[in-house]
Amino acid sequence: MISTNDLRSGLTINFEDGVYMILEAEHVKQGRGSAFVRVRMRNVKTGATISRTLRAGEKVEQAVIQKREMQYLYSSGDEYYFMDTETYDQVPIRAEVLGDALKFLKENMVVQVLEYEGSIIGVELPNSVELQVVETEPGVRGDTVSGGTKPAKLETGAVVQVPLFVNTGDVIRVDTRTGHYLGRV
Repeated sequence: MISTNDLRSGLTINFEDGVYMILEAEHVKQGRGSAFVRVRMRNVKTGATISRTLRAGEKVEQAVIQKREMQYLYSSGDEYYFMDTETYDQVPIRAEVLGDALKFLKENMVVQVLEYEGSIIGVELPNSVELQVVETEPGVRGDTVSGGTKPAKLETGAVVQVPLFVNTGDVIRVDTRTGHYLGRV
């Protein structure tokens, strides 16, 4: 059993006769009344997304997920092919199963593939990845009205807010859990 206070994205729980992967968990404490957790989660089997509000401190059962280390090889259409690093078997995974991980997935990257009862439910990326900036506007000196950041398009197609000094061609480190810029490499 796990407390709703400990819910975070990527966790899998047994909820309402199904297994769900947490996509977002927002902890809310109001001035009056008790705290609660607003959760958006995806059904592992059907792919349906639901939103629920749970009381803080309530207990939910955590689902047991198997993890296998695999290397991303290539994509073909909406299928992405991964190779098991132990058996060298190649496994296709559909784009909708990968979800937001596609924004940071790079060829030859080693990831943890998550399985529940023999079916693949998603992938767990490393906490940070190094990606090249392929497109960004040049930073204008003294332009700090916008908070000192600008959008930058990365080699995987993801768009991340970066400081003004980052230029096209730079390699940056990005947090895969939040999508935030961590630093230049």
